[in-house]
Amino acid sequence: MSGITTHVLDTAQGRPAAGIPVVLERSVADGWQIVGTGHTDADGRLRTLMQETMTVVRGTYRLTFDTRQYFDNGGVQAFYPRVVVEFEAADDGHYHVPLLLSPYGYSTYRGS
Repeated sequence: MSGITTHVLDTAQGRPAAGIPVVLERSVADGWQIVGTGHTDADGRLRTLMQETMTVVRGTYRLTFDTRQYFDNGGVQAFYPRVVVEFEAADDGHYHVPLLLSPYGYSTYRGS
């Protein structure tokens, strides 16, 4: 399993949000470096953002969720074309960052 994972739930539909493109980046001296990319699976999970051989390096990370594509595919008009979540990794542990999503709002938290 990746050192950084996510899970997206569509709270308006009451189900996992499958097929959302996600980009994981790490802050570096001259901007952002892509660490991994992927799509949420049928359960709304993305467990493979980082290669299993990669470890989490302390620093600031950013997850970008392409919510426009997800809602457009479902024929739903939504307010947020993308959701960007920045967070701090204080050690090389596991970081699970879920996203609760609806067409006009979202929330996130550090999961386990």
